[in-house]
Amino acid sequence: MYTDLALYIDGDWKNGDGSKGEEVVNPATERPLAHLPHASAADLDLALEAAEKGFAVWRATSAYERANVLRKAAALVRERAEAIARIMTQEQGKVLAESRAEVLTTADIIEWFAEEGRRAYGRIIPGRGKGVRQLVVQEPVGVVAAFTPWNFPTLTPARKIGASLAAGCAIIIKASEETPGSCVELVRCFVEAGVPAGVLNLVFGVPAEVSEHLLASDTVRKISFTGSVPVGKHLAGLAAKGMKRATMELGGHSPVVVFGDADPEKTADTIAAFKYRNAGQVCISPTRFYVQEPVYNRFLKRFTEYANGIKLGDGLESGVTMGPLANPRRLDAMEAIVNDSKNRGGMIVTGGKRRGNQGYFFEPTVLTDLPDDSKLMTEEPFGPIAPIVHFKTFDEVVARANSLKFGLAAYAFTGSTRTANLIGDALESGMVGVNSVAISTPETPFGGVKDSGYGHEGGIEGLEVYTVRKFISQA
Repeated sequence: MYTDLALYIDGDWKNGDGSKGEEVVNPATERPLAHLPHASAADLDLALEAAEKGFAVWRATSAYERANVLRKAAALVRERAEAIARIMTQEQGKVLAESRAEVLTTADIIEWFAEEGRRAYGRIIPGRGKGVRQLVVQEPVGVVAAFTPWNFPTLTPARKIGASLAAGCAIIIKASEETPGSCVELVRCFVEAGVPAGVLNLVFGVPAEVSEHLLASDTVRKISFTGSVPVGKHLAGLAAKGMKRATMELGGHSPVVVFGDADPEKTADTIAAFKYRNAGQVCISPTRFYVQEPVYNRFLKRFTEYANGIKLGDGLESGVTMGPLANPRRLDAMEAIVNDSKNRGGMIVTGGKRRGNQGYFFEPTVLTDLPDDSKLMTEEPFGPIAPIVHFKTFDEVVARANSLKFGLAAYAFTGSTRTANLIGDALESGMVGVNSVAISTPETPFGGVKDSGYGHEGGIEGLEVYTVRKFISQA
């Protein structure tokens, strides 16, 4: 059972004007699930007007009351986790266990922001004169325009909605048109929890048309975008024209460094499971594997065994451990990467091709013997392809790991505390996991450096970017 799709504007569920829309397709079967209406220009103008009015109401609502509403929304998400997870698997493709885990984490994110919103502390600065009070307070930035991708259909919207509402902002969110049902159900939870009309608005449409329309409005004071580097740079330019604050969580190409003193089998099991999660369609997925020569063969053998043990199929079926890619574009991208790798001398250890002729399935793939300037080693694959190469020295691997313009996530495995400290400092990345892949939790900052963007989601930093600081001098 899928869900009814609609826009949510100014407290009402709307079907748009009926002139534009698209079919939502199940990537495992290639069959349509439902018709998604698009927002017209008039709908977007209505959302802007509603958000402006909603902001006036919500910013005057106490942090305590806002937190109560967010906690109710989190509770509703948990109650409906199974139903939302099934919708997510149908439209996105990830296996049901992963969808379920995402929905439960979504509830954790909302709940964390509910609590943190009550702790948006200011400070008192001692004055230079007797009787002078100098105060710094945090206030909501205003109306937020947020844009989220298809790979995490509830988690990514929850980061933006949860932080916005906890800070006292109103928000217009454009979720992915390929995975709309998950976000529709998420918004329903907020609505039923008591979020006032206009404070939260959900729209869909042609991405460029929606973003340019919203960002052209003086009503919007902040944007938050998760997606590709080229689109992020374009939106950042639009935001700059209006002096709008921006958070950009963009692409990456995460290096994994496995030192010779690490346990190669244990490391391979840990990082392979993380690699093939959501068919590799994760911005912090490990995507470049550098393994020190003494343990290279053992690591490669165990990693390949893991890949060969993955059961590919419809994410709703029992026993399936990896679902399809989300859309046919990803299939084309995987085939282009494999062809380039073969042309550059790469060797396919396992996988390397589409599975079947129905659904967007691509085999878990391992490649070796690739030069550092190949397509796979320089461009984010965003799919189930793992290039594994070897290295000799610490300085060599640091230079190779840091050679790209990306800096979102990085991982390293070692049995040495000294090496752990050194590699953690040396990797140019917004997030580094050393002997761990746990780099994304509600309470910790999530964000990148270099072309991977700026600003953070999660943690106290993820709330602060939705506020402005005001200095008040009182004599």
